[in-house]
Amino acid sequence: MNKFRLVALVFLIWMLFFDNKNALIQFKLSQRIGELNAEKLEYETMYETIKAEHKDLTENIEKFAREKYFMHKENEEVFIIK
Repeated sequence: MNKFRLVALVFLIWMLFFDNKNALIQFKLSQRIGELNAEKLEYETMYETIKAEHKDLTENIEKFAREKYFMHKENEEVFIIK
């Protein structure tokens, strides 16, 4: 076996298994990045929902109170239909 091939093989084994940035660690990190990106998308959709609710609240506070908290005026009946 050629000494260059032997050195290349040792280097490859070292980089794949024993280095601080080996293939297993890189794989786990890429999975974690995927999880964090999914979580980021979830938070972005939650943010958009909250932003829309805030806009609705600022534009029509009476409608918001009636729908979310079932508030009503005196001498008024409220029927909840699900």
